[in-house]
Amino acid sequence: MKRILVIEDETQVRENIQQILEFSDFEVISAAEGNSGLKLAKIHTPDLIICDIMMPGMDGYGVLKALRQELTTETIPVIFLTAKADRADLRQGMELGADDYLTKPFENSELLRAVKSRLERQSVLQQHTIDISQQAQQLKQDLLTQQQSTEEHQKLADIRGEMLGKVIHDLREPLSNINMIIHMLKNADSDQERDRYLNVLKEEYTREINLLNQLESLQTLLTPENAKLLQNFNLLKS
Repeated sequence: MKRILVIEDETQVRENIQQILEFSDFEVISAAEGNSGLKLAKIHTPDLIICDIMMPGMDGYGVLKALRQELTTETIPVIFLTAKADRADLRQGMELGADDYLTKPFENSELLRAVKSRLERQSVLQQHTIDISQQAQQLKQDLLTQQQSTEEHQKLADIRGEMLGKVIHDLREPLSNINMIIHMLKNADSDQERDRYLNVLKEEYTREINLLNQLESLQTLLTPENAKLLQNFNLLKS
């Protein structure tokens, strides 16, 4: 049930408005002057406020200005009640943030149309605000996910670089040995010595091929998921 605050110093007008609204299933709270109406607005946070302009003490303009300065009441729609429809008065109210005007006397249907129209517009604005908030949250989540993905890819690139460096280092050893064995083969003094060097050469060649195969496998297996698994088992640096 929508809650409406009526601020009107004329008792008969205030009670008539309250009766019309309650018959239309609105919850109504009321105040006879601006200061008490402002206090009720802060306490109950109504969905809409109907406020007379000409009142003793704080007038309608003062109420509206105070409402727009409070975080909890700044967006509550306000319909002004006025006994005159002077253009200067209308402009002043609109500049302060009034949402609509009703000129006394008004028909019951006129009051209800104004109230329902402002409530519907407020509902649309609130939904729009919710949609924007949800979009902002989704964008924030997308950016966070993208940042995490970028960090994971960077970690993976670092791990690949680290392991590639290790494999390259390991490849140099058998290559160095192969080069040395070839030199020794040239200076072998017997067939037996040459056969021994050839066997060692085959072993180093096989080791080199195995290292190259490992390098190829690493390119396939080193995915972000596998990298995390290896880190969990302390097989890779974090």
